[in-house]
Amino acid sequence: MKAKAPRFSRRSLAPVLIALVAFLLAGCKGSGESGGEKASATTGDVSLNGAGATFPYPLYSKWMSEYNKQNPNVKINYQSIGSGGGIRQILAGTVDFGASDAPMSDSEMKKAPHTLHHIPATLGGVAVAYNLEGLKDLKLSSEALAGIYLGNITKWNDAKIAETNDGLTLPDQDITVVYRSDGSGTTSVFSDYLAKVSSDWKDKVGVGKSLKWPKGLGAKGNEGVTGQVKTTKGAIGYVELAYAITSKLEVAALKNKSGEFLKPSIDAITAAAAGEALPDSLTTSITDSPGKGAYPISSYSYLLVYEDTKDTTKGEALAKFIWWAIHDGQKMAGALHYAPLPDAVVKQVEARLKTLKAGAKTLLP
Repeated sequence: MKAKAPRFSRRSLAPVLIALVAFLLAGCKGSGESGGEKASATTGDVSLNGAGATFPYPLYSKWMSEYNKQNPNVKINYQSIGSGGGIRQILAGTVDFGASDAPMSDSEMKKAPHTLHHIPATLGGVAVAYNLEGLKDLKLSSEALAGIYLGNITKWNDAKIAETNDGLTLPDQDITVVYRSDGSGTTSVFSDYLAKVSSDWKDKVGVGKSLKWPKGLGAKGNEGVTGQVKTTKGAIGYVELAYAITSKLEVAALKNKSGEFLKPSIDAITAAAAGEALPDSLTTSITDSPGKGAYPISSYSYLLVYEDTKDTTKGEALAKFIWWAIHDGQKMAGALHYAPLPDAVVKQVEARLKTLKAGAKTLLP
């Protein structure tokens, strides 16, 4: 006779099944935790903090939003506090990166605890905005613009302004000069231009992020100057092009070194950059550029990044973001009224980014 196979009831099988399930779950949990730790080393949340120039803020804000959509684990916070503030914070080590439209001075660079790089990120134009009811297409020579900011030209119908504006009826109205009250790269770019075209400006006022202004009203940030010009009849002020366009301010056509009167535009800003090669420092002035079609108050804007970082994870995330910004990010520049970097400059920046490291480890392949 064949032995009967043992029969098991559901009740008798329950302990066995529970034990088996517990064993399998324990194995899966162990495997999952190990994999999770490995993943978090490369894909964990990273928060980066930056501060500085208001000049490129509209573009930087767009970049950081789009990059976060593509890389949800990387969150980048940028405070638009002016180039002077950005330089102070990167030197103090309170931010992961700074931003400035004006290259740091030799004395500022000496305060850096170790090698600090200027990374060209975009190109923009400083627009001369004005508030004159019903008056469009104003043209200003370099002599007239310097005279206004020196306080020598005080009326809108001054002969020096009228001589370049045949056909326009200029009002017998006081000029209200508006300038940046904070440490500003935009101010540095604007004053750099005036110093090149006016010996009086160079000798009496000079170039810098903060100046002793001969006259006028101070306002903080590009936002502040834009708002002051927009609400003050007869006002004139210098702001980054994107702010002027967004606020629908009239901007003057300025006379360039080739004798052309030009309003700021992407093509004119690009032409200014094409006329000046970047040295190894990756910084240069492109105001009053000699190139035909060049807008005379154009500028690079820079990210300030330490070559060596103590935090490998943050350093790698920052390097990858900047690499994305100088490639994919440049495609977003035109829509926000910034000019993309020339191809030759992108190649120079690529080489510099490949020197970023954390100790002996290179941050980019």
